[in-house]
Amino acid sequence: MGTPHYAKAILASIIETKHYEVSLVITQPDRPVGRKKVLTPPPVKELALEHGIEVLQPQNLKAQETQEAIEALKPDFIIVAAFGQILPRSILDIAPCINLHASILPHYRGASPVQQSLLNNDSYSGVTAMLMDVGLDTGDILGFQYFKIPNDMRLHGLMNQLTQDASKLTLDILARFDEIKPLSQLDIEATLCKKIKRQDGEIDFKDAQELYNRYRAYEGWPNIFTKDKLKLLDMELVDSDSINQEGEIIELSDEGLLVGCSKGRVLIKEVQPDSKRAMDVKSYSVGRGIKVGDSIV
Repeated sequence: MGTPHYAKAILASIIETKHYEVSLVITQPDRPVGRKKVLTPPPVKELALEHGIEVLQPQNLKAQETQEAIEALKPDFIIVAAFGQILPRSILDIAPCINLHASILPHYRGASPVQQSLLNNDSYSGVTAMLMDVGLDTGDILGFQYFKIPNDMRLHGLMNQLTQDASKLTLDILARFDEIKPLSQLDIEATLCKKIKRQDGEIDFKDAQELYNRYRAYEGWPNIFTKDKLKLLDMELVDSDSINQEGEIIELSDEGLLVGCSKGRVLIKEVQPDSKRAMDVKSYSVGRGIKVGDSIV
């Protein structure tokens, strides 16, 4: 049970071992994608059909026919990865449901654990395999893998690493399932993360480290942007402790715009004005007549 590329990679690893029979894939319904709203199947569905695996795409898992379809196969395990719906008790009771959650639980239960680790500038991230229960990522832990995050790693790079780790962890848990003693989560240490919204990408220039964290976390969508919808597509953190005028352009060079924050400085290299193409900062600055001492906000 899964939907995006993260789940597709985990499914691929199970198929490629040839040790297991994947008898059914359950994923979200096809969705319209892009400006032309082309109806597009989830990545997991595409892979399943390539291998002749039956696919179900229920709007709601509580439907009786969905439960009956799963029960009829008498599965040994149900693997769940970024599926996008809460599993009801009726399905949890059919077979052990193993979820691959992209955080080191009990930290970052919820919808955006990878983004949250970058927003908090964490040194480590990881993947946890857990036995699902009716709570939100509260089940007993079966195993985990962790990874040291490079300071300049952004969302896509971290997601790729965690996807690889989740695929390996899935196979390890399946191979050792009968000998694993599940470990209860410490709820007192639990933290939650919310679903990302587009407005979360709007930034200011108060704290350079916080700005850079958001740049890393919101890569691809929603990106980060100023109040006038200028997207900042490429930047570096120069320092996190100098005192400057908020949003003031300190230096303009071939490398980009050195911009001050109330605390710290960033170097902006590539931008995208609202409804325009992406461009290097030098071209943007020439076109707008921007000079040292101006404000970017």
